[in-house]
Amino acid sequence: MSIETLSLASLMPPIALSVTATLALVLSDQRGFRPGRYLCKPLAAIAFVWLALNLGAEASTYGNWLLAGLIFCMVGDLFLMPDNEHSFLVGLTAFLCGHLLFAVAFLQLPLNVTGLAVSAIPVACLLLMVCRWLLPHVERAMKLPVIAYIFVISAMLMCAGLTAGHAIAPVAIVGAWGFALSDLAVARGQFVAPESKTSGLWGTPLYFASQMLLAASVALA
Repeated sequence: MSIETLSLASLMPPIALSVTATLALVLSDQRGFRPGRYLCKPLAAIAFVWLALNLGAEASTYGNWLLAGLIFCMVGDLFLMPDNEHSFLVGLTAFLCGHLLFAVAFLQLPLNVTGLAVSAIPVACLLLMVCRWLLPHVERAMKLPVIAYIFVISAMLMCAGLTAGHAIAPVAIVGAWGFALSDLAVARGQFVAPESKTSGLWGTPLYFASQMLLAASVALA
């Protein structure tokens, strides 16, 4: 499917929902308005699944794997709404599965080893930086899940790099890196500075914009 053949009628509703729900979610979180969080976060998550479906995700192997990843991310969003460790761990597991499914989706496309090589240095730098910054703040019981999550994110970014040269590459790589970087905001809020609300100002919009980009990539598969 090409972008030119897509009608605005199929693209605009999920995009409008994403923008509106994300902005309302950021505002609700900054003001500590819990009902707004419980309403807007699911709506923003529904928007990226809706966009992928509107773009025909079920029509390709890539699209099916990516859609599965988006659904797991939506589940992760729901479990990250409450402020307790059990829900956070379930949400972390759902997002881990989402990253893995995105990696598998990228592997369905023609692979470019040069892209993998180019990705290796920035991914290694991110991996080392996050481990040095984050792990000292993580309690012992959560260290193993967090380390596993970090390595899965790194693998997903490497797989995104393998798409280099394909029409999907710019959207997939930017979306994958945006998703990974938005996780830093979640980690900061959970482990490093739980009383601070500043991470959500950039992390929340970056996360949902990245998911919308990944959803949009099915149009280029």
